[in-house]
Amino acid sequence: MSVLESSTKAKQVSTSMYPLIDTHTHFDAPVFDNDREQQVQSAYRQGIRHLILVGYLSQHFERMYDTKQLIDKLSKHFGIDTDENNESDFYTHIALGLHPFYIEQHTDAHLIELAQMVANSRPLAIGEIGLDTFTDAMKEPDVFDKQKRFFGAQLDIAVTHQLPVMLHIRKAHAEALAILKTHEYDAHTLGGIAHSFSGGEQEAKAFVKLGFKLGVTGQVTNPNAKKLRRAIQAAVDIYGIECLVIETDCPDMTPIMCQNSNSQHPAVGQSPDNEWEAVHTHDRNVPANLPWVLWTLSELLGVSQDKLAKQLWQNSCDALKVNWAYPT
Repeated sequence: MSVLESSTKAKQVSTSMYPLIDTHTHFDAPVFDNDREQQVQSAYRQGIRHLILVGYLSQHFERMYDTKQLIDKLSKHFGIDTDENNESDFYTHIALGLHPFYIEQHTDAHLIELAQMVANSRPLAIGEIGLDTFTDAMKEPDVFDKQKRFFGAQLDIAVTHQLPVMLHIRKAHAEALAILKTHEYDAHTLGGIAHSFSGGEQEAKAFVKLGFKLGVTGQVTNPNAKKLRRAIQAAVDIYGIECLVIETDCPDMTPIMCQNSNSQHPAVGQSPDNEWEAVHTHDRNVPANLPWVLWTLSELLGVSQDKLAKQLWQNSCDALKVNWAYPT
């Protein structure tokens, strides 16, 4: 089946609404400034009940908290229809971290600032952190050494505050696994997510064995993503569907059935002041698209959406070390 045929078939499928947790977003990005309220409402209607804003540059940490405050105000409107006490059942959370791709912009002062913010505000998690050798420049020894140092330092912060981490690992899975295996960070105890997992079958099983959940994005909806699909199936064959969580990584990773053009603009590599400035509204991913990841995983793994949604909810809670009740 071609990509176009798959997209057409998916658009014809009616998705039911299941409660979901979007474990990784950049919903604070300016590309959402003009219609954030509308997108929150759309996400709520599609079953999203928890949404994680994930950090990558220290200069945007304040923006993340401002966005959370705004969304908290917006989400109270939902309580009018759902709760007599006018309490929201749409929650936004924050993870703080220094992304490896932007390593040349990070300074030791940023690490100190991060540690202080974590101590003062205790975010949900540390992330996104890790290693990235996507470009030749990122492979330079001095650059990669700095990545590894910042990765270890942020793992230390997570250990100190007993918080889960959200890993960004791209073309550096073996090196990341080596650091994790020799570090005091224990994902079996503290939790953790291998965000937007992109490795192969052996790497998938290795990260799950260490205690991490594999974060699955809209990439899985592309039938040509055969390596990713095989890796997910290999991990599930051994560890069951308990090893997965889902995420949009919005505004990136748009599910194929939600793409309206062939133009996709990944955030990484663009201006650090506005990483998604080249993203057109019709190209971006949004939290309301998360059910398509659920639908695709259900098809791929042969598990009903109802069963899978409930397990993914529990998996997310396990990975983030929280106890969020599944809505009934």
